[in-house]
Amino acid sequence: MNPVDVIERETQRRDLPPFRPGDTVRVHVRVKEGDKERTQVFEGVVLRRRRGGASASFTVRKVSYGVGVERIFPVESPSVQKVEIKSRGHVRRSRLYYLRNLRGKKARLRSKLRDLSGLISEEEADALAGVGTAAAAAEAEEAARQAEEAAAAEAEAPDDEKPEEEKAE
Repeated sequence: MNPVDVIERETQRRDLPPFRPGDTVRVHVRVKEGDKERTQVFEGVVLRRRRGGASASFTVRKVSYGVGVERIFPVESPSVQKVEIKSRGHVRRSRLYYLRNLRGKKARLRSKLRDLSGLISEEEADALAGVGTAAAAAEAEEAARQAEEAAAAEAEAPDDEKPEEEKAE
């Protein structure tokens, strides 16, 4: 193996999610204006992903005020803070240059449902799994409140007295 490849593999960036051409992503870019520094978000469709170790890059296209804008981001660049995947697109090409000629609804890509479990941590997945509909949350709250009231009623009643529900039996 080439020694340069070994060094590149060790210094490779691992914090970016596994995005592909066709995915809609939000790229957080560090922009320096004068002596101030801020984060700018560029959201669009990934047209291509060029692999190549330290020189890997990806191209993102968006339409802003009717004008198509494409930016090429180096993967290993420190100016790329993070990449968020907004949606997955189902495409059968690795280069989506044909999207440049399409306008409006024809430029949309079919969505593809893939397993996104590798993109979020287990804690976030558990938190998302615990969140249900508003009705389910209200039912859970009501059940918890009733359980607390029953426990308080048992604590107040003396040992020789039984709660009203048990007396009826």
